[in-house]
Amino acid sequence: MNEVDVVLPCLDEAAALPGVLAALPAGYRALVVDNGSRDGSPEVAAAHGARVVCEPRRGYGAAVHTGLRAATTEIVCFADCDGSLDPAVLPGLVAQVRGGVDLAVGRRVPTAPGAWPWHARAGNALIAALLRRGGVPVHDIAPVRAVRRAALLELDVLDRAFGYPLELLRKAGRAGWRIAETDVEYRPRAAGTRSKVSGSVRGTLRATRDMARMLR
Repeated sequence: MNEVDVVLPCLDEAAALPGVLAALPAGYRALVVDNGSRDGSPEVAAAHGARVVCEPRRGYGAAVHTGLRAATTEIVCFADCDGSLDPAVLPGLVAQVRGGVDLAVGRRVPTAPGAWPWHARAGNALIAALLRRGGVPVHDIAPVRAVRRAALLELDVLDRAFGYPLELLRKAGRAGWRIAETDVEYRPRAAGTRSKVSGSVRGTLRATRDMARMLR
């Protein structure tokens, strides 16, 4: 089986990393991109077998792009490393890409009331509705995804902050990419970690600002 690199943007996720890395399916190689952690995340990741790359520029998009450039496999996956998403969904997404889909993404389905705070869920629903209006057939902003590395590099996503997933989806839609969305379980984050977006209203507002800039 061909190996697949899994890019995991990381900022203070030491408490979640052991579980996430242990759950990766066989043949899926962890590429943890540390974005300035102060809790020893890079050391924890390395101790559990992950390849670690550091990206000093703060921002989700910066970490993702650095991971994309560092990846070496034909197909690359992207996921959060906070324990909210089960890495077991990755082979299904990759199978869709190998079957002809250009971009396979997950649609979060909360497994518990507190897994997805109301303010983050409402903001996501609004952004997704605007994307569908523009012809992109999604109901979420791709928290987990699989794509061919060369194609994503060619798409030239420029945002280096929270607007990265939105720009990716918009450019993919404009390029005529075949996008497939699959329901994935969305669980409460691992104890000891906190979302930089949905963990606070302030974080959600920052993400909404970055995404709104992409819509203009």
